[in-house]
Amino acid sequence: MGAYWLSDRWKEAWGLAAVIIVLTALSAMASVWFAEASGELVSAIALLHHPQNATTLTSILASAGTLAGIVVVKEIGFIAIRHFFSTTLHRKWRAWLDHRFNEALLDRKHTHLHLQHGTAKATASKAGAPDNIDQRIQESIKGMTGGAIGLAMGIAGVLLSLFFVGGKIIETSTEIDGLEFLGSYASACLTLAAVIVYVPINTFLAAKLGAIQQRLEVRMQGAEGSYRRELTTLLHRSYHVAVADGEAVQKGIHRRRYRDIDHTWSIINILTACYMGFERVYNFFGSRIVAYAPGLLPYVAGRISMQSYVTGAELANAIINDCSWFIHVMPDIARLRANARRITDLAQAIEDVQQPRDFYARTGRSELRYAQQAPEFGLTIRRLELMHPGDALPFVETGHLHLDPGEWTLLVGKSGSGKTSLLKAINGFWPHGRGMVVLPRNVRIFFAAQDVKLPPVSLKALVCLPDLVGAYSDAAAAAALSKAGLAEFVGDLAEEGRGTGSWDQLLSGGQKQKLVLARILLHRPRLLFLDEPTSALDSEATVAFHQAIKDECPGATVISIMHNVVPPKSAKGLEFYDSKLAIADGRVTKMPLSRLIIGPVGPARIKAHAETAVGSGSR
Repeated sequence: MGAYWLSDRWKEAWGLAAVIIVLTALSAMASVWFAEASGELVSAIALLHHPQNATTLTSILASAGTLAGIVVVKEIGFIAIRHFFSTTLHRKWRAWLDHRFNEALLDRKHTHLHLQHGTAKATASKAGAPDNIDQRIQESIKGMTGGAIGLAMGIAGVLLSLFFVGGKIIETSTEIDGLEFLGSYASACLTLAAVIVYVPINTFLAAKLGAIQQRLEVRMQGAEGSYRRELTTLLHRSYHVAVADGEAVQKGIHRRRYRDIDHTWSIINILTACYMGFERVYNFFGSRIVAYAPGLLPYVAGRISMQSYVTGAELANAIINDCSWFIHVMPDIARLRANARRITDLAQAIEDVQQPRDFYARTGRSELRYAQQAPEFGLTIRRLELMHPGDALPFVETGHLHLDPGEWTLLVGKSGSGKTSLLKAINGFWPHGRGMVVLPRNVRIFFAAQDVKLPPVSLKALVCLPDLVGAYSDAAAAAALSKAGLAEFVGDLAEEGRGTGSWDQLLSGGQKQKLVLARILLHRPRLLFLDEPTSALDSEATVAFHQAIKDECPGATVISIMHNVVPPKSAKGLEFYDSKLAIADGRVTKMPLSRLIIGPVGPARIKAHAETAVGSGSR
């Protein structure tokens, strides 16, 4: 919460805060003016028919006009303008924090990925994997910054009210029978004593209720975030829900998610009703009894006039209202504390992930190491062992493997044997295990994952990923699309979709894989990892996919997982792949491609081949 105020934006933060404090001080002064004007108006009305000191209607209207003018100046000139500056500060503080969290999540260490694979529960020294990260960044930051500004404004208002209004109470103080030892400060001491006794006791009770509400707010935010996330997930998988006729199951999930919201909400409603009744009774006694009681004694004794009595009561009421700010906003303070807790938990989790190896070591062995070597030595894998969290034994072991520059290797094995996990581990995306991967130095690496998800950006941006659109000309992007078989979309480079649909919704599975090919042809990587890159393409398009890479990326080293039992060949009957990595019984063995299938290829031969664990399938 303090980072923004000490950042390079400190002038902006403190400048806006200074304006807010000045306007708060003016508002407190206006409360004094209001109390004095109220006393004059009441006195003028009371003396309207006085035989010796009668007032006129004109003087009453003048007093009323003065009072109205003070209200207008205070509410519009001070309060409304202060609101503008406070909301501006809120907007800028939230934007700064949002930028900081996005920078931390989207750093080169892939913190956003690691953060979702942490421990499920927090320990005494470490934060657990945070739930609903999107809700924390979107709503909790907004709530925390706005609540903090409101809290600071309230504290400033209390202090300034004590200074200005309290000063006026002391200035207008008088003696009281029985409290002669206090002299002329007697009525002021009695008023302040009533405030000191009445407000803190009720603030203590409000704080107790607020602590309960804070816990409920944390629970409510988590429940709301989980339900919203499930709705968002449904929209992304609605096609799969529809084809599986899974609406009934999905409704059951929604009912369970909402049940937690409804239960928590009902408890909050009960607490809110109790707090509302407490607050309204408190306000009545504060404004009608506590504010008027201290001045009643000197008024009855004839030491002060009606005007002084009303002025003193209004001053007391003003200071009670200002000092009661904590009671009025205790539910907001509870929400502030809940938001702050969710944000600080997320920040702590991000800090934990900054050292991924130590982070993953809490849930299993994390001793994978990465190094680089001269490009002419290719890719080397030394005794890689991959494990699941909490397991002591590996599910994949590689021994010592080496791939020469320009070598094309097919990765095969049964479904679930660990093919995708091995590709992830080579690229640094598998956290648990041990061994070393030595990558060629200063070469461009491209990893095409099995599922293609397209962000809502322009088509050119999708082709240029991971680089920015300015790194390549429109002609280069269009040429890559044409070579990949997507020439019909060349005219849409600047568009984020067609009509109301994004490219992720519009493109078929095969077209998305061709879009991945367009990226490869544009970037021309020297080391290429492909996880079932042609699963949605027919045999002719699969051959064209491989031939394009051969032609446009000469000398590239390729490791590919394919779902076809028989690897594709070029139109001339030449093999694209030079070797294969076969995973069987948890062991990875490198062998020539000729040993993939021996003899004529027919349905029976393919079936027998698949049964011996050389066939391919999705992980």
